[in-house]
Amino acid sequence: QVQLVESGGGSVQAGGSLRLSCAVSGVTWHRYCMAWFRQSPGKGREGVTTIYDADGVTSYADSVRGRFTISRDNAKNTLYLQMNSLKPDDTAMYYCAADVGARYPCQSNPGLYEYWGQGTQVTVSS
Repeated sequence: QVQLVESGGGSVQAGGSLRLSCAVSGVTWHRYCMAWFRQSPGKGREGVTTIYDADGVTSYADSVRGRFTISRDNAKNTLYLQMNSLKPDDTAMYYCAADVGARYPCQSNPGLYEYWGQGTQVTVSS
């Protein structure tokens, strides 16, 4: 059974940093995509960043490129999202997700991701 458990959310002032973690269990890291999505009240789920496990190729939404970094530690079965220079617009519930369908390149369509964590709240104040 695949399980994703996020942690690391919290409240921070604009310009600050947070690092989110996503512990992954029940799947062998191989040819699949991992991603971070976010959703704020009244809005749809937005793709933030993706990483392809086999080669580490990443993609980023324009709104976070240069400020956020996705990475993974295969030894710890953990996915990370380092968020720097945070803005109030980054306030949202953040979710990690896994697409085990061997798609390449990774997509930012949430409908393609089969497994989801419970989410962790990030709040950025001005």
